[in-house]
Amino acid sequence: MEKKGITAQEVVSKFRIPYYTVNYYTAIGLLPVSGKIGNKRMYDETIIKERLKKISELAREGYPLNLIQKKLFSRQ
Repeated sequence: MEKKGITAQEVVSKFRIPYYTVNYYTAIGLLPVSGKIGNKRMYDETIIKERLKKISELAREGYPLNLIQKKLFSRQ
């Protein structure tokens, strides 16, 4: 059974972040796109939830986005 992803607009409504933040985080590689349906980017909801949680935690600790990006990818 194929797992359905969520669109960028659904990320906005489920996680209460601005659309431009989803676009920016996607552009810099913080939010991975799992595929496309037509011209809509699809995201894996589980991955997005985990990533946004980690980003939020690190931001609260005072890390800027460039260091958050390095920390996230050094763990993988």
